[in-house]
Amino acid sequence: MGVFTYESEVTTAIPPCKMFKACILDGDKLIPKVVPQAYKSVEYIQGNGKPGSIKKVTFGEGSQFEYMKQKVEALDEEKFAYTYSVIEGDVLMNKLEKITYEMKMEASPDGGSVCKTTSKYYTIGDFELKEEGIKAGKEKALGMFKAIEAYLQANPDAY
Repeated sequence: MGVFTYESEVTTAIPPCKMFKACILDGDKLIPKVVPQAYKSVEYIQGNGKPGSIKKVTFGEGSQFEYMKQKVEALDEEKFAYTYSVIEGDVLMNKLEKITYEMKMEASPDGGSVCKTTSKYYTIGDFELKEEGIKAGKEKALGMFKAIEAYLQANPDAY
């Protein structure tokens, strides 16, 4: 098994408190509403969103994948930090044991925020993760992030 780590950073004009609430704390409801082609539905199998919770995400029509299960590893609402792992589903392609995402939103000098993400891909056997696969996933995540940003800009009283 190998572990491949990938780091990324995205900036937004939205303050971290508001972006964290929309993306993380209410993301299970907001993402299917704002980006239905990404997530069709999110349902909790165990827990209520706190660490240890497990949720099933069903992807929207047109996605190459059907579903994934995520486990909430850590949630710090005061520090705007969230860690979760993809533990099951066709997104793992029978080549990955799991994928762990560590996200942290920090205030930027202009009043917006910077979202820093560290992704760790735990491969099965001698499978080597290709850069193209990581980039494709990053582009989809960036698209959801930008859609939530646009929603918040269009609805300034939300959150």
